Amino acid sequence: MKDVNEPSDVVALTTTVPIPLPLKRKHRGDVGVGGGEATDDLESVEKENFTPEKKVKGGKQADEANAELKTQLSPYQAIPASGKIIKNLAEAQPVIAFKNEKERKEAVSKVIKDYAEKLRTRTATHMGYPYNLAFEYGDLDCLLKYCINNLGDPWIESNYGVHSRQFELGVLNWFAQLWEVDQQDYWGYITNCGTEGNLHGILVGRENLPDGILYSSEESHYSVFKAASMYRMKCKKVKSLVTGEMDCSHFRELLEENKDKPAIVNVNIGTTVKGAIDDLDMVISILKEVGYSEDRFYIHCDGALFGMMIPFIKEAPLVTFKKPIGSVSVSGHKFMGCPTPCGLVITRSRYAEALSNDIEYLNSRDATIMGSRNGHAAIYMWYTLTMKGYEGFREDVNKCLKNAHYLHSLLFDSGIRTMLNERSSTVVFEKPECETFVRKWQLACQGDIAHVVVMPNITKEKIEVFVKELLETRAPKGKKLN
Repeated sequence: MKDVNEPSDVVALTTTVPIPLPLKRKHRGDVGVGGGEATDDLESVEKENFTPEKKVKGGKQADEANAELKTQLSPYQAIPASGKIIKNLAEAQPVIAFKNEKERKEAVSKVIKDYAEKLRTRTATHMGYPYNLAFEYGDLDCLLKYCINNLGDPWIESNYGVHSRQFELGVLNWFAQLWEVDQQDYWGYITNCGTEGNLHGILVGRENLPDGILYSSEESHYSVFKAASMYRMKCKKVKSLVTGEMDCSHFRELLEENKDKPAIVNVNIGTTVKGAIDDLDMVISILKEVGYSEDRFYIHCDGALFGMMIPFIKEAPLVTFKKPIGSVSVSGHKFMGCPTPCGLVITRSRYAEALSNDIEYLNSRDATIMGSRNGHAAIYMWYTLTMKGYEGFREDVNKCLKNAHYLHSLLFDSGIRTMLNERSSTVVFEKPECETFVRKWQLACQGDIAHVVVMPNITKEKIEVFVKELLETRAPKGKKLN
């Protein structure tokens, strides 16, 4: 792997921001007052129980000790999600017939102009989803008049000649070098989104271990469980710690109960809601301790957002094919900042053979989930990697982590319960009660929590405006903050 971990002050920030006390449930019993349902209160853990300690290594006792340690270190435990949504129904833009061409052009021009203004204003107040909106692809506008389609295998050209395979292969080789796998030993392709990367990685695992059981933490992206449903796979949902990280003690228990079956494991390199990173090394260690040889397990790493960040963070855990993993996927429209949803998945070439078929109609090989694939996405990703380089990404990561700590400290100082995992840019906090505020800032909410994913386009100035408006929604009615 290239040395992308130049000296940085990012890690030191974890000790310079105030850390709120964790919260735990205060049980009142099985029956509530007056015979109603039982209720739980949240109370702060005593400060003396909130002392960081070194990790304990080895065995089930170590797993339990580390789980307890991480529970103590968690600043904010969320109430489980209800699964309910507020249905904000979308409106249709009518397709209207016009009497003459002039009227048609004027009307269409107005619709597009109004829509562009809407996009500008909505982009200005976007905080909740992991999309980097700070990008500029004006140099590529000249390519929009072409239908660029990378259908089939990236390495085998189809008879359709309007493609961007050379850019796709350049991007794949860049990531292969980042994740330390030789070009002759890997296969991959540019996907239409992060979900497709997960669907493909898990499918490769299932095709190589047909009777395998899928293991994934309850904090995993919904696409992982969608894959289990689509492929009719037996799936075991692993409990997670309050930080969002996989509970390795429970993972060990599930493996012990089902060790007669191969294991297909999804490891989160940044969970969707809390930005927690599963302990890949611990997962591998537990698999081996329980008795799984490397030919009886397959690990897919879902690095949709943080898979593109942790290689540039000093002392962060490494995702590398030098470890016995099967595949890694990332999104291109998240940290990289592509204008269209896209992503990438890389697996070992020997695993990909299990689902490869030659298609005469394409004059290429089929091993992808989708048939037609967006050729523009490959060019956007290549352009970003080339223009930014390793140093540019390191600077973006550094900026995001600093700004995440800044937001975390502002919320904490304002008396708002908040959580920020180590080496994460996802700031979790109490869900605002004002739905108008939630909609304006496009916050992703689950249960009693919301989060802001700090991306390169989120500045300190935007953070300050956000916190000021949040505090105004919590202030007594009619009171304005200075």
